[in-house]
Amino acid sequence: MSTELPDLYPGFETRIVDVKGMRLFSRIGGSGLPLLLLHGYPQSHVIWHKFAPELAKHFKLIMPDLPGYGNSSIPPIRTDYANYSKRAMATAVLDMMRALGHQEFYLAGHDRGGRVGYRLALDHPEAVLKLAVLDILPTSDYWDRLDREFGLAVYHWMFLAQPFPFPEKMIAAAPIRFLEHTLAGWTAEKSLDCFTDEALAHTRDWFCEPDRISATCEDYRAGATLDYEHDKTDREAGKTIKADLLALWGDKGIATKVDDPLAIWRTWCPHAQGAALSCGHFLPEEAPHETCEALRRFFGS
Repeated sequence: MSTELPDLYPGFETRIVDVKGMRLFSRIGGSGLPLLLLHGYPQSHVIWHKFAPELAKHFKLIMPDLPGYGNSSIPPIRTDYANYSKRAMATAVLDMMRALGHQEFYLAGHDRGGRVGYRLALDHPEAVLKLAVLDILPTSDYWDRLDREFGLAVYHWMFLAQPFPFPEKMIAAAPIRFLEHTLAGWTAEKSLDCFTDEALAHTRDWFCEPDRISATCEDYRAGATLDYEHDKTDREAGKTIKADLLALWGDKGIATKVDDPLAIWRTWCPHAQGAALSCGHFLPEEAPHETCEALRRFFGS
């Protein structure tokens, strides 16, 4: 991984936290109550850089790379995908927050980070004060509602979840082309224009690593197996999210492909609130001001 990448968080601290044999890379800055920000696929902590300085005026931001992504450790591959379940990732980031001295905190997650976030809120309700999820629906709802239209929109769920090494070899043949096609395809404008050159440099750098390609595929394999099972178990038990929940989604994003996103979230959290923003899937980059203001109001209220 290159050491000459641009610094997208000047003035923010860099921390590498050891948690049970894993090292989580994180950028930390600001003051106030702790706000954990979790990125999604195929990205890293850099997704927040457009508005992190503004949000840091109100909260202490902790922005890690999820296990297997960016600069964080790559967990060992297992045949049961357990190391890449959202339960395992949630436990890892919870251990990181505790190591940093935060027993309870706010949490916002985009894409896969949102899945880690709601799993953490379900498994450890004492830790999550408030939760914001960006352009997702719960994993089991996606799988259960999969139809022709939605399947075309989230084809990558099936592709990346195929057994090793098929998707890895396909992506590794042209990783940058696959990455940029994925990023552009999920925006409202179907282009890379919303991503800064500096952020793209960071993402291109780590995404080309073969072991990280495998790690991100394992994330989706876990999504099709363990994560689905964990969701269904909680649903059958009547378990709900206790924390206040804000769902944000792009009006041209992925979550709108199935039903009313807020109605679905209210089956998991009856007091959930939410709204659509004018953008595609990547709210932090396509609508940074609106996303920042929505998070500031929600966590600051």
